[in-house]
Amino acid sequence: MPRNYLEKVCCPDQKVNPLFAFLGIEVEALQPERARLRLHAKPDMIQGAGMVAGGVLATLLDEAMAHAVLAGNAPREKTTTVDMNVSYLRPVAVDTVLICEARVIKRGKRVAFAEAVIRDLGSNLENQAGPGQEAARATATFLMV
Repeated sequence: MPRNYLEKVCCPDQKVNPLFAFLGIEVEALQPERARLRLHAKPDMIQGAGMVAGGVLATLLDEAMAHAVLAGNAPREKTTTVDMNVSYLRPVAVDTVLICEARVIKRGKRVAFAEAVIRDLGSNLENQAGPGQEAARATATFLMV
């Protein structure tokens, strides 16, 4: 399942991950132990103060780390998040582009540890090649199932 899934989730207009389709998350890069996802922060993702909700950022972090782990798994090996710690470093405005990069920092037989960073590239589409400002980071533990 993971290999076939990983090939399909990277395709434009993929349908194998309904959460990605719903939020508009795109896979920019996926290789063993690493993943890079992109999300355009839309108006329906904001909370009461007008900024992107922390839960949306946490979801992006979790999904990037989970896909970095999955990309390094053995065939038919799945993973589930056991624990995640998120640090929110700055608010994220609507209509900005977010890039989330994740990597596995240690992998054992049953447990993997990963970290991820979200960078806010802003709304200037011409400036998306730059590194962007760090908006949030996370570490997580994943169990192989």
